[in-house]
Amino acid sequence: MKKLTAFLLMMVPVVSMAAGGGVKLLDADVDLNNQASLQRGAQLYVNYCMGCHSLSYMRYNRMGEDLGLSDEQVVQNLMPVADFSNLPQGETPKIGSKMKNAMPGEAAEGWFGTKVPDLSVVARSRGPDWLYTYLKTFYVDESRPMGVNNEAFPLVGMPHVLWELEGLKKPVYETHENDDGEEVREVVDYEFIKEGSMSPAEYDDAMRDLVNFMVYVGEPAKLDRYKIGVWVILFLVILFFLAYALKKEYWRDVH
Repeated sequence: MKKLTAFLLMMVPVVSMAAGGGVKLLDADVDLNNQASLQRGAQLYVNYCMGCHSLSYMRYNRMGEDLGLSDEQVVQNLMPVADFSNLPQGETPKIGSKMKNAMPGEAAEGWFGTKVPDLSVVARSRGPDWLYTYLKTFYVDESRPMGVNNEAFPLVGMPHVLWELEGLKKPVYETHENDDGEEVREVVDYEFIKEGSMSPAEYDDAMRDLVNFMVYVGEPAKLDRYKIGVWVILFLVILFFLAYALKKEYWRDVH
């Protein structure tokens, strides 16, 4: 048992390093109870991510219901870039359609060198802190095909689609020796070379909204569990007082 515990403790930093790609992860601070944040995140996803990345396990009407949006609001604001090419001519999109992107898979593989992944469960596989760090650590790298690289995902094939919001930045490096005596160069900060439409604080908030939405998409039932959990706790509190009163009544006769 002691050997197993020691092994698990040794594996913790390895797992953390693998999840973060060697970069210190930033705190996403997601809050699924913040419905306004989820709505803003959904808008960001549709406008900036869904052109390439589908959410194949989510339907528009389910999302609208969970996020407090009417069918009309969803159709008008969150469905413009969806793929409805398979619908018969003249047929209007259905609110129950899946959230699929409009990019042909073969073309995407040719443009980016790989298939564009569906992001339905990326928040569950990578974690919200990794996603937030990834969205915050794009930097200019002229050696890359898309002109950018990423600290959390080195040699990434994805362009920085949010650069108009954040701006463009270059890394500030610091060189030091590692434990083996070798010189390594690490990114310690970023320097903006082109300002975006958002301030750094506004961009941070926007990325938290986006990650918040992606965490919701990865497990929509979690919202229901939060709601049910309140009633379960209330029931247990009431049950405790009833059980305590019953215990007092029984023990009164014993004494």
